[in-house]
Amino acid sequence: MPIQLLVPFGFGLFIFLWGLSKMRTGLENLARDRLQSVLLQFTKTPVRSFWTGTVTTAFLQSSSAVTVLTIGFVNAGMLTFSQSLGIILGSNVGTTITTQILALKIEDFAIFLLVIGGGLTLLSNPFLKNTGSVCLGFGAIFWGIEWMQSITESLKEQGWVSWLIHHGGTPVVSGLAAGILITALIHSSSACIAMAMGFYAAQVIPLPFAIAVVFGSNIGTCVTALMASIRTIPAAKQVALSHLILNVAGAILFTPLIPVIARLAPYLSGDPATQIAHIQTLFNLICSIAVLPFCDPFARFITWLVPEKASL
Repeated sequence: MPIQLLVPFGFGLFIFLWGLSKMRTGLENLARDRLQSVLLQFTKTPVRSFWTGTVTTAFLQSSSAVTVLTIGFVNAGMLTFSQSLGIILGSNVGTTITTQILALKIEDFAIFLLVIGGGLTLLSNPFLKNTGSVCLGFGAIFWGIEWMQSITESLKEQGWVSWLIHHGGTPVVSGLAAGILITALIHSSSACIAMAMGFYAAQVIPLPFAIAVVFGSNIGTCVTALMASIRTIPAAKQVALSHLILNVAGAILFTPLIPVIARLAPYLSGDPATQIAHIQTLFNLICSIAVLPFCDPFARFITWLVPEKASL
């Protein structure tokens, strides 16, 4: 029955996203003003910007948050568009840390983290309180995943996913569309990829479909940045457009290689979920490093597309 699938899945997704938000808030509070100073100080060259974007995104566990933050800085005149490019490339790499953590399979500690985190948040000490938020967020993330994955057997029995794959063109096309739409709707590529990892591990979806979801989620995550760039100065719009073009180009280049990647996946890991995590990491790393040496000409291209004197 649909209600038997939607309720646990919807509850799990809500808990996952709430945990992600709670953890990010705790980490931001722990960092205080250091986050802004890091983004503003360590962006003198594309390479330094790249590492800044990588580390900051790994810390915040959200490429969307870092991208939106960067758009805000550019719109305020605190960063130039060219300085932001390295941050954008680094954020695509930093976001893979979340997926790698999920692949560690430490969900057995979810309740422990929820209890410890909940207890710490009741304390008055700011450091312990924010640390508790981080623990509570981590626990909620893994608890949410457990709820989302609880519907895998029912999904296999119902055969809806198989119908979607066979009537959506090909597994690759269906996977790309699913990755784009789900990530755009929930504003979290991590949640979308976590679903793909769990469903592939449970043999609900085939590997090409799961890989395509990863590539599609990279495009879907651009929606948040595009929304943040509405009614901003041209330089901020350039940041959002560059994010979209980079992620779409990466997906276009790698999508034809999905059959090859699927054959090589078992060499990355024997665990299905870990295979997806490693594929996402390699995909984002290769795409970002390939573009890094060409930041200056790419910046000129984007500036040509969106001139500085463009209307607001």
